[in-house]
Amino acid sequence: MARTDEDTEQLTRPAEPAGPTATTDRPPAADAVTPDDRTPDGRLPGGRMPDGRMPRWLPRAMVLALALIAAFQLGSWAFHQLTGLLINILIAFFLALAVEPAVSRMAARGMRRGLATFLVFFVLTIAAAGFVTLLGSMLAGQIIKMIEGFPDYLDSLIHWINQTFHANLRRVDVQEGLLHSDWLRKYAQNSAAGVLDVSQQVLGGLFQLLTVALFSFYFAADGPRLRRALCSVLPPARQSEVLRAWEIAVGKTGGYLYSRGLMALVSGVAHYILLQALGVPYAPVLGVWVGLVSQFIPTIGTYLAGALPMLIAFTVAPWYAVWVLVFVVIYQQFENYMLQPKLTAKSVDIHPAVAFGSVIVGTALLGAVGALISIPAVATLQAFLGAYVKRYDVTDDPRVNGHRVRAQGGSGVLARLRAARARR
Repeated sequence: MARTDEDTEQLTRPAEPAGPTATTDRPPAADAVTPDDRTPDGRLPGGRMPDGRMPRWLPRAMVLALALIAAFQLGSWAFHQLTGLLINILIAFFLALAVEPAVSRMAARGMRRGLATFLVFFVLTIAAAGFVTLLGSMLAGQIIKMIEGFPDYLDSLIHWINQTFHANLRRVDVQEGLLHSDWLRKYAQNSAAGVLDVSQQVLGGLFQLLTVALFSFYFAADGPRLRRALCSVLPPARQSEVLRAWEIAVGKTGGYLYSRGLMALVSGVAHYILLQALGVPYAPVLGVWVGLVSQFIPTIGTYLAGALPMLIAFTVAPWYAVWVLVFVVIYQQFENYMLQPKLTAKSVDIHPAVAFGSVIVGTALLGAVGALISIPAVATLQAFLGAYVKRYDVTDDPRVNGHRVRAQGGSGVLARLRAARARR
């Protein structure tokens, strides 16, 4: 067969290089790895498997994450359920710190620590029971007196209304209207339904009081054993710090209660003298009430304690209640600016503004319990951290002294007298 010119040209043309094929000349992929890059167990870098399977660590990580979430939820639920018990334990701990000096002093004289703790708590229980009994009898007597005098008060009120508004009211009509009113019937029903709630609250309060007493007794009686158990899990350097913090807490809590007890004594005696001079009944019990409530309920304790003497004084004469109110206000100022700084300067050593702020924070966190324990807790923390804060001498500057310091060579009289004394 004859070849054409086109075939001859193709045979004589030089061969062109072949293009890249799909199998041999493809550029390498960016994530391609060599066998040397794999781990000993055959996995790729990053934990990937060569066949696209899930890494072995991922299921374990997911199970661990779910377990941690479940543990957190369980712990949060348990904490909220045990909040009341934790607060009772906190109260018991501070109460044990308060009685620690007395128990340790009795134990140092040879008495068994358990017996010493029992005697201290027995004395406190007798004192508290006696005070509650006297206060209850006083309140019961005043309530009976007010009920017996209610007809006379009602007659005086009706007479004043008839004279002022030219009405014709009678006590019998008023009593009949009150007895047959819907308001009184609903109030009686609500009161009957609330008796069960009050009983439950009373029983709950007694149970909490018993819990606090038991824990505080064990904390005080087994104080050395508790400290030994706590220090046994700490290195020696930490043990000294824990024991030092414990000692500071005992000193500050005891000092706080000691200073508050002195101020309660002074306040009770002062109010007793006033009430006795006015002829108000139950003056000794009212004096003890004012002294304790005004000192151990911070900020508003003085005014809350003065409300009961004012009410009792009002039953004697209305003007006596005004005199009691004036005396309470004046004594509060005397206590804040004269008595309290002197008594608490060495025992607690905390600024009044810091004390007030700690009471607010404690009340917001733990309510009345926080208000009671906030001041000794902050004083303990301040004293413990003070050992780790390095202090320096402050320069003599008017901005820190609060007044301008006069130079030694000034032209004042005092400066000239100092210069003449120096020449001699």
